[in-house]
Amino acid sequence: MMSERASLCFLVTPVASFLHGWSSLSVLVLASSAMDSFGFPLLRLFLVFPFGCSFRLLVTNMKNFPLSRGTVAGILKGYSAIGGAVYTVIYNVFLDQSSTKLLMFLSLGIPIICFAMMYFIRPCAPASGEDSSEHVHFVFTQAMACLAAVIVLIITVVGNVISVSSSVTFTLVGLVIVLLVSPLAIPVKMTFFRKKSVKKPNPLAKSAEGGESNPTNPLLRPSSSLGSFIEMENDDASDIQTLLAEGGGAVEKKRGPRRGEDFRMREALVKADFWLLWFLYFLGVGSGVTVLNNLAQVGIAVGIDNTTVLLCVFSFFNFVGRLSSGAISEHFVKSRAMPRTVWMTLAQFLMVLAFILYAFSSTATLYPATALLGTCYGLQYALMVPTASELFGLEHFGIIYSFMILGNPIGAVLFSGLLAGRLYDAEAIKQGSSTCYGPECFKLTFVILSCVCGVAAILGVILTIRIRPVYQSLYGSRFYRLPQEKVRSLRQA
Repeated sequence: MMSERASLCFLVTPVASFLHGWSSLSVLVLASSAMDSFGFPLLRLFLVFPFGCSFRLLVTNMKNFPLSRGTVAGILKGYSAIGGAVYTVIYNVFLDQSSTKLLMFLSLGIPIICFAMMYFIRPCAPASGEDSSEHVHFVFTQAMACLAAVIVLIITVVGNVISVSSSVTFTLVGLVIVLLVSPLAIPVKMTFFRKKSVKKPNPLAKSAEGGESNPTNPLLRPSSSLGSFIEMENDDASDIQTLLAEGGGAVEKKRGPRRGEDFRMREALVKADFWLLWFLYFLGVGSGVTVLNNLAQVGIAVGIDNTTVLLCVFSFFNFVGRLSSGAISEHFVKSRAMPRTVWMTLAQFLMVLAFILYAFSSTATLYPATALLGTCYGLQYALMVPTASELFGLEHFGIIYSFMILGNPIGAVLFSGLLAGRLYDAEAIKQGSSTCYGPECFKLTFVILSCVCGVAAILGVILTIRIRPVYQSLYGSRFYRLPQEKVRSLRQA
């Protein structure tokens, strides 16, 4: 029952993440229209509201699904990424690029959906182990999102190459919307067509007849990191020494949390792993968002007049990186106890290659570089979430995550505003124009960003080496999902 409730709570949140992608775009459109009348305070208000919604959804579902953190983060971040692209198409096709129609839709449609879904979004006690039905639901949600993303890519690319009739466009956009909201069928099914629970005989229950208790509580607690409930064999000797020292009064009895346990913010700030992860994320996402903010200018500089397809390629592969990184990292974490930072580090090396391709300033390398960078950017964005929760726990994950994502705006200011913007303006002034043309516009920027990603890759290697024992203790033991009595019997055998 608890597993069903947790699944039901999660499977309505892709819709909310989808709405977040829409609201992120919508507030920018509305704010740009209203800023002349009301000024920047209204703009700030518009920008703050939608991102808080996405933050709450992510934190809630990370606690609801502690055994599938990578998959959950990938789905939610993926839906958020594709939401902007889908609603850009809706804004152009159905709303005729009208801010008035957009405002009407925001005022009536989205609040109705949010009020209808809010009952299901709540923290729930997860199942004691992995639920096969949850895995099927995750796969279904991922498949529907992938199909929707492919159709959006087709609509954008084909629409810019050949003329497509409005009826075909309306049909495809309608199909995209149906695919994106199709996960709502899962909570409906789980609410009205619940499976009858069948109690299976417990082979460990025999010991209860002799007066012994039969604890079948899992080694995992819903609100805690996995490491708090796993016996770390490597620490046994140090624990004994600590106890002896405590008995002699040599050390204080109170100790701080270990990696994999629940950290408070002030406790995490003094850890080297925290800052290694922060800088790894900051350097990777900051360099990626620099290209995203300037991708249209990059295309114009190399001679591409219509940059819509280029932007769509980045958005599509950004979505692919977010969705796939969660599922792939989850598989290798559980099968080989491989730290998720391995994939973040690999993404940094690939970003070095992508920036080198950008530096050639050729149309032949621009599209492959954009696809590669979009994938790596999405991968970095999605993998930071479960990594932070596994290292520093879920109890105070909200504030830790909110500090981690500061790397995104700080990176945008430093790399995009101060670095790329100033170098671009300097080259444009040399040409005597406000718009820069030619390979020199961004070449130095891309060379610097490739070096930045190289530094990030080194930090990723260091962090991976440091936290590998943590992942071995979290996922390397074959006992971490079994009941306590079964663990004891297996250890004695």
